[in-house]
Amino acid sequence: MMAKKPPKPAPRRIFQERLKITALPLYFEGFLLVKRSEYQEYKHYWTELRGTTLFFYSDKKSPKYVDKLDIIDLTCLTDQNSTEKNCAKFTLVLPKEEVQLKTENTESGEEWRGFILTVTELSVPLHVSLLPGQVIRLHEVLEREKKRRIETEQMPSSAMGKEKEPVEDYVDVLSPMPVCFYSVSRKEATEMLEKNPSLGNMILRPGSDSKSYSITIRQEIDLPRIKHYKVMSVGKNYTIELERPVTLPNLFSVIDYFMKETRGNLRPFIYSTDETLETKGFPATSLKLKKNV
Repeated sequence: MMAKKPPKPAPRRIFQERLKITALPLYFEGFLLVKRSEYQEYKHYWTELRGTTLFFYSDKKSPKYVDKLDIIDLTCLTDQNSTEKNCAKFTLVLPKEEVQLKTENTESGEEWRGFILTVTELSVPLHVSLLPGQVIRLHEVLEREKKRRIETEQMPSSAMGKEKEPVEDYVDVLSPMPVCFYSVSRKEATEMLEKNPSLGNMILRPGSDSKSYSITIRQEIDLPRIKHYKVMSVGKNYTIELERPVTLPNLFSVIDYFMKETRGNLRPFIYSTDETLETKGFPATSLKLKKNV
């Protein structure tokens, strides 16, 4: 049996409407079964985690939420034993209520646990069963949430209630620049990787023109080697110029592709996270380069 494909995000127009209404950044989304104290049974919602609030929608295409739950004061998240196969259940313990959540599969359950704990505790949980690329995304969300809270604290009280203008570029908001993006030259990226090997071995940087990016990597197979890969912006997608070009929907997917293809040997270069991510025991493999950039 083929594995289920992850749900696609809402269309751009709906995303913009939701952003305007909630005025909060989107960190994670998907289907959840929710049982609040006033509910007699579980309700099936398309759910978005924006900031430290869960917004519940009757379906994936509804622009307006039907309910929301502020989880900033989360006391704890407790796992529940489930008799249902391939299902994750847990409870959000809040000061005024306990909310039961159930996911459609165990993998999405781990993702929801990871994102909820990251934004409420302002740290990436250690005990979650996620892939390296998913853990990287938790660190990206952590940095965004820290920045959001600082900006909120500095914001005048008169501006707190104002709605944000619709964001023009859907991809940029849903998937912001990866944490390993730096506005540096080819030479500077090479120096960063050579001087700080413990911080990672892959940097995303601007390309030689305004329409492209480049990936600079440092691999240690026989001897340390620096390589550069061109990433072209094609419409709303990005194409990695390999011997067989690979087209992906956003730059985060580009980074994830390199990590997966090298079985975790390539790791994003991260200056700003509290901890250095490590992936151990993965054999090094090479990508076939079409041309250096």
